[in-house]
Amino acid sequence: MKPLAPPPLSLLDKYTGQEIEPLYMTTVKVVGGEAGHGRASGVARSDDGNLDLPLRLPVELGGPGGGTNPEQLFAAGFAACFHGVVSLLAAKANLSAAGATVEATVSFARDPVDGMYLLTSVLKVCLPGLQQARAEELVRNAERVCPYAKMAREGMLNVVTLV
Repeated sequence: MKPLAPPPLSLLDKYTGQEIEPLYMTTVKVVGGEAGHGRASGVARSDDGNLDLPLRLPVELGGPGGGTNPEQLFAAGFAACFHGVVSLLAAKANLSAAGATVEATVSFARDPVDGMYLLTSVLKVCLPGLQQARAEELVRNAERVCPYAKMAREGMLNVVTLV
């Protein structure tokens, strides 16, 4: 088995194409489960089989808990992506990001604008061993590069189709 390694720094190279160029795609299907409701009792499975998780409504939303939920999955993705970008940017600048942590807090909340729902997120980044100014620069740059941060700031291309 090949040892685990970070991705190449070439991922930070600017793209100059005219169209979106997918580098990786995945598909996750959610089925409704016992309650017939994906969020309350569903199962999330990826097309490659690496993700197979029961979904449960958290106690705070009236559910039984005991499984993961979309907010936890989003927080995990956001924190992992941001950590990866900070690590790549540090490596490119010949800085050590050893011991770096990123904590994402995602809230499922009521939206006062339309009375429905929205998500909020807060990231806490810890970069031990780096001077404050360098750490702040890395985080600012990571906010510009990380696709999750970009999506949280600008939205994303979203297509919904009925099949």
